[in-house]
Amino acid sequence: MVTSSSDSFTENDIRPDALMDGVKKAYHADIQWLISKKNQFVDVSCPACSSDRNKNAFEKNGFFYKECRSCETIYISPRPNVGLISEFYEKSKGYEYWAKYIFPASDNVRKEKIVKPRVTKVIELCEKFGAKKDLLVEVGAGFGTFSETMKGEGVFNSIVSIEPNESLAQKCKEKGLDVINSAIENVTLDKKASVVVSFEVIEHLFSVNEFLQKTKQLLERKGLAIFSCPNIKGFDNVVLGVKSSTIDHEHLNYFHPKSLQILFEKNGFDVIEVSTPGKIDVDIVRKHALQDQGLLEGQPFLKQVLIDQWDEVGSNFQDFLANNSLSGHMWIAARRK
Repeated sequence: MVTSSSDSFTENDIRPDALMDGVKKAYHADIQWLISKKNQFVDVSCPACSSDRNKNAFEKNGFFYKECRSCETIYISPRPNVGLISEFYEKSKGYEYWAKYIFPASDNVRKEKIVKPRVTKVIELCEKFGAKKDLLVEVGAGFGTFSETMKGEGVFNSIVSIEPNESLAQKCKEKGLDVINSAIENVTLDKKASVVVSFEVIEHLFSVNEFLQKTKQLLERKGLAIFSCPNIKGFDNVVLGVKSSTIDHEHLNYFHPKSLQILFEKNGFDVIEVSTPGKIDVDIVRKHALQDQGLLEGQPFLKQVLIDQWDEVGSNFQDFLANNSLSGHMWIAARRK
């Protein structure tokens, strides 16, 4: 899918620099709370292919990251157990800070630059692959901005928003949405969904396989699942390594295009498209490079693109990454078998 710079934005637009010190403090508190409960961490197999063959990849903030020797997925193991993860999201200082400061400060940009294009892309995928437009279910609806915007398009006969967090579910209700305040595992629908969407959720889950099995149950035969998540083999994550903000205590699973396809096929889906339509990879790396002069040492080509000729080639380089499965933001469209 060809990208355009007309809907481009920067990292500062969605994560204002002036507010990020507060994020760091909140994250530090969250990390200390999780580490203090390491006795409740458990070992897991590869979340993509289920292999137990792995090697140590790196360590960050007291969490250990493994790389699957079979499919090269990165994942945290040992990781907090299911109960601890649930307790964490109820108490998280980081989530509280984002909800109170970051999201309100960046709401307009997020809606115009992220949510509206996301709605357009979902509609285009449904048209492209012949999905019915009866019931759309969004899992992990958050503030309900996507469901609200999609509802305004009038494309689907009905939309259901699933959101396990009580306060966020209330925000969805205030927008007039049909909300189920529950984890997907406990949801039963009156009818099967034509389309299930979930954005930036599966990287947080203890068991992605259980999540996809429930997604399959909610979908009608040949129904469409459209998900997004980070791509661990994307440009920003490869260049920055452990310095990447993608690699943090909340993200337990780090897929890439091939391993994401393995995951979905293993759970009974036919994968029909994987893309990386990211917008801010080069901006993220450039910002790091401007703050850390040593980052691009020995990388004359990246220095040329990100610093010396930024105005001339920066946007085109981002388009190149997006159009060649090299961006750090990834989408998958898959049909229930």
